[in-house]
Amino acid sequence: MHLAYPAVLAALLFCVGLYGVLARRNAILVLMSVELMLNAVNLNLVAFDVWLRDALHGGQALTLFTIAVAAAEIGIGLAIVLMVYRNRGTSDVDRLRDTAEAAADDDPTDPTDDDTDDAATGTPAPKAPKAAEAAA
Repeated sequence: MHLAYPAVLAALLFCVGLYGVLARRNAILVLMSVELMLNAVNLNLVAFDVWLRDALHGGQALTLFTIAVAAAEIGIGLAIVLMVYRNRGTSDVDRLRDTAEAAADDDPTDPTDDDTDDAATGTPAPKAPKAAEAAA
């Protein structure tokens, strides 16, 4: 068998995975696309290992290592996505990026904020009760 067949298949798998990472908004589909890209790399490793007739089978050993890393990555990634979904109610990647940027804007330890009493410690200034503001 020629080396071109698995190499072309791996390139197509990698391109589909790359499109999935760039175009999808759901975090689970992004993780699945990353797994597709890793499987394309595994296919290339095994194909080149067979083509080069390596006595140590280095490509197959690297493939097993990549599979172990991918399994750990999907386990941790899925746990993070489930935790984010429980806390935020969505797994939309664009919305999560927006909330992260909004949280960075409201940093209580930022010394340039006007609502802090002591810029060195970052303790916020005491707020007046709403009833007192309405009476004044």
